Amino acid sequence: MKTTRRFFSLLALLCASSVWAQSDFPNKPIRLLIPFPPGGGTDFVSRVVGSKLAELTKWSVVLDNMPGAGGNLAIAAAAKAAPDGYTIVMGQSDNMMLGPWLYPNVGYDTVKSFTPIIQATVAPLAIVSNAQPVGQQHRINTPADMVAKGKTANGFTWASAGNGTVGHLYTEQFKQATQTKLLHVPYKGAAPALNDVIGGSVDLAILSVPSVLPLVNGGKLKPVAVTTAKRSPMLPDTPTLDEAGIKGIDVGIWLGLFAPVGTPAAIVARLNAEINKVLALPDVREKIANGGATAVGGTAEEFGQFVRADYARWGKIAKESNIKLD
Repeated sequence: MKTTRRFFSLLALLCASSVWAQSDFPNKPIRLLIPFPPGGGTDFVSRVVGSKLAELTKWSVVLDNMPGAGGNLAIAAAAKAAPDGYTIVMGQSDNMMLGPWLYPNVGYDTVKSFTPIIQATVAPLAIVSNAQPVGQQHRINTPADMVAKGKTANGFTWASAGNGTVGHLYTEQFKQATQTKLLHVPYKGAAPALNDVIGGSVDLAILSVPSVLPLVNGGKLKPVAVTTAKRSPMLPDTPTLDEAGIKGIDVGIWLGLFAPVGTPAAIVARLNAEINKVLALPDVREKIANGGATAVGGTAEEFGQFVRADYARWGKIAKESNIKLD
């Protein structure tokens, strides 16, 4: 009997300690993993949200860029982190939706390894060329120019943020839809890919609008097309591929915050509530819009439902593309 009483006393103490720890959250720095290098769209949104979260709450938020493997390294690291709310990751369509379908040993399962916290943004992908072609590099200003170049013997080169990204899989969809010759060139993030478009090493890049917008506005890049059914408000003069007659391959890209599975619901709810406040701020929404994306927000439950549905959709596309990566 005494043993039973001791057991329940210990259990009550542990439960009380757990509740206290959650109500005291956070009492140390929160590490926000960013799966790509500085300078790209994921980095931009992560810094806007993470910096404002720290400013608004007075929490310590450490922004940690961990590029590699199309973003999968950071995602795998987050999956292995302690489920205590002190390690979160900015996932996106590329790594969260495609990584487990394409890599045999990616180190995580999007649905089983994570608890979704909140959707941060949504944005189109943009196809961009060099605004000032180098040497004899072919000028590509419109979707028609792109298709015409793809019909030549050498075709064209197309940079993405890495193997296993949405841009990579979109390559296969584009080739099938247009019957063009296209060589996919993967990079470790948006910034190095864009540098090589500007330098003339590759003809085009397909990346999120937030990734390309600063260089478009600076006159370095020419937006050729966007991949969503509707035009981007930040690139209103840039046609959609659908408008250009390339039908049935509309796609956008989203960003969202995730915690390791097992993170207490109270902590997820706290993070969700505070980040919703951040995403509702006019200056944050304006910064994100000026960067080419739209702030989203919403409940953790809504985001979880969206993630599960989108994961199934991209799994079908991945299987049909027959792409497998090491």
